[in-house]
Amino acid sequence: MESNVRDLIIMGTGPAGYTAAIYSGRANIKPLIIEGVQPGGQLMITTEIENFPGFPEGIPGPELMAKMRDQAAKFGAEFVPGTVAEVDLSRRPFCLMLDDGREFLTHALIVATGANAKWLDIESEQRYRGKGVSACATCDGFFFRGCKVFVVGGGDTAMEEALYLTKFASHVTLVHRREEFRSSKIMTLRVKKNPKISMMLNEVIDEILGDGQKVTGIRLKNVLSGELSEHACDGVFLAIGHAPNAELFKDQLDLDDYGYIQTKKSSTETNVLGVFACGDVQDYTYRQAVTAVGTGCMAAVDAERFLESIR
Repeated sequence: MESNVRDLIIMGTGPAGYTAAIYSGRANIKPLIIEGVQPGGQLMITTEIENFPGFPEGIPGPELMAKMRDQAAKFGAEFVPGTVAEVDLSRRPFCLMLDDGREFLTHALIVATGANAKWLDIESEQRYRGKGVSACATCDGFFFRGCKVFVVGGGDTAMEEALYLTKFASHVTLVHRREEFRSSKIMTLRVKKNPKISMMLNEVIDEILGDGQKVTGIRLKNVLSGELSEHACDGVFLAIGHAPNAELFKDQLDLDDYGYIQTKKSSTETNVLGVFACGDVQDYTYRQAVTAVGTGCMAAVDAERFLESIR
């Protein structure tokens, strides 16, 4: 192999990217990790993680990511700040161009760029994120035991989040901007039959209310009348979708209808030999830190086997 070409580059530094770096580092591959826009990924804005194995007392998201980074560095991973602006997978070695003009070549590539929850883009939402505003009921539902919460959305994800939250919350209100839902009939029926869930239709969030430390309520706007109304609550869950960070690969890798990178069954292999995908950028279903860690391990093993095959 050419001396100026990397064996393996990993794009992304969430749980999947860090795990891939740990495993490939231990295999003496010495991966190069391009950190991306938000080193550490979505867990950097998660105040407390209580469902990650090995931390019975819970652990702050940033602390967990720092531990993973240190572990990857311990095994020889090299970190490069910056964001990939352009990728050429039509040539070998693969070519990655960063936003500052730097260029890197690699024989194998692991894509672990994650996905971002879609937000409402209002200031109060940002202010109370992690203080009552969440985009993951599975991650944060436990903290709302006995509380009143609102779920925003109209698809299957919103229905699933609302149903899940009834395990903890005293009452769940589902807010949707339209009269009809996009969700499947069976999911909609389950929600309508649940006595702990009520619905407010033709409503959108105008403001999230709080005392500076936590959410205390929500102000809604009726899309038909324009009327404003305020409602007390302890939490607001956004379930309006996720956007995988896979735009760079739109015309080079196979993506599904939602923009997630498609991988082969029981593998992290993509349609391009030598390119692997792991974590939320290829996981439409689970989107959990622990599942990202699992696929990060798989990607490192797959990449190691690929590199052995071309030596």
